[in-house]
Amino acid sequence: MMKRVKYNLRYIPQPLDTSKVELPNEILALSEELAKNTHEVWAQRRFAEGWKYGPVRNDARKEHPCLVPYEVLPENEKEYDRCTALEAIRFVVGCGYEIHQPAQLE
Repeated sequence: MMKRVKYNLRYIPQPLDTSKVELPNEILALSEELAKNTHEVWAQRRFAEGWKYGPVRNDARKEHPCLVPYEVLPENEKEYDRCTALEAIRFVVGCGYEIHQPAQLE
């Protein structure tokens, strides 16, 4: 028997305010790699669930037009992943953590 869950219909999202978190350029560059990885994780999960590429999203047939490499995604889809990545980094920094670029090995 399935348990019914009540949802608060007055839910108001309250994410951490990261609007004042400033990120150095090297961390901004990291965000593009994180955006790409975010897409790769999403696509891997979709493929594991039986989805495949299709020119138009079709949930019944499990087809999605974004099941392509990050580099060939439409710019608006890349921007979605970039925003997700940047907000994740800003959250980490906003919580007081520091992110440092590793020293270059010679």
